[in-house]
Amino acid sequence: MATRQAFRRLARRMLSHVPESTVYGGPRPQEAAGARRVTVTTLRGKHRRGEPITVVTAYDYPSAVHVDSAGIDVCLVGDSAAMVVHGHDTTLPISLDVMLEHCRAVARGASRPLLVGDLPFGCYESSSTQAVDSAVRVLKEGGMDAIKLEGGAPSRISAAKAIVEAGIAVMGHVGLTPQAISVLGGFRPQGKTVDSAIKVVETALALQEAGCFSVVLECVPAPVAAAATSALKIATIGIGAGPFCSGQVLVYHDLLGMMQHPHHAKVTPKFCKQFANVGSVINKALSDYKQEVETRSFPGPSHTPYKITATDVDGFTSALQKMGLGEAADAAAAAAENSENEGKPSENS
Repeated sequence: MATRQAFRRLARRMLSHVPESTVYGGPRPQEAAGARRVTVTTLRGKHRRGEPITVVTAYDYPSAVHVDSAGIDVCLVGDSAAMVVHGHDTTLPISLDVMLEHCRAVARGASRPLLVGDLPFGCYESSSTQAVDSAVRVLKEGGMDAIKLEGGAPSRISAAKAIVEAGIAVMGHVGLTPQAISVLGGFRPQGKTVDSAIKVVETALALQEAGCFSVVLECVPAPVAAAATSALKIATIGIGAGPFCSGQVLVYHDLLGMMQHPHHAKVTPKFCKQFANVGSVINKALSDYKQEVETRSFPGPSHTPYKITATDVDGFTSALQKMGLGEAADAAAAAAENSENEGKPSENS
């Protein structure tokens, strides 16, 4: 009996590093807290504890790597890629197939955040079946963990409910819904009248009832966002909705101040705070590169790393001469001599 109890104590000690939520796969080392993969359960825990949730919208591998390294909770692959990356004036033109390319790129770059892929306009409005099929593709082909869909019309609520019932986590989106600009009359804030404000709250509640794990509140007055956040049991993610939401989302390019072109001045929203001015740094680097290429100062010796021996240069130039390429042989010999001279220390050194 004593031996059996000792064995049990030893087993508990050996397995103490295994997360309680581990069901399949057997024991595995517990990851550092900062490196754990964010899940819907993680977000629910943060919301329950009143901890703000961080979300960044990104569209490609390099930005996803940065989002991952920064410890952001959620990386949203938004259909705003149509405007920010592809240069369109609205989000409407982007297709599901193009969105899947962006999703795959982000999935390769971000291993820690919860990955949420937007359902673009035209891939989920016809029926709940179409919505589920599109959502399945976002997870299976895009490598996402969840999907986001816009709006609160009855058909959208039904679509959200069907997707959740299919086993896919859904983030809702109310307020300014860019896919509905045809009806809204442009990119206009919502919730600025009593009726509009009530509609924002009612729509958010309907999305919660449909099973959404969170709701984006876009371009609504802060009191409306505060009311919706208070009324809901799920997290709200604000964008241009004030400080009273459960979390915030901004577009990677916007918050870094990357956009310098007049088109981007047109599509960068007023509510966006620029946490850096990366755009001016990029412009200077490109200008410096252009100047160094034009003055032939780039590439210099330190950026010309691949060498050929003098013996091989002689053999190479001889072969070129036999081919009737005398000028090419002279060019090769001159380049070899120049490289050799640049590699020697100067007389003054």
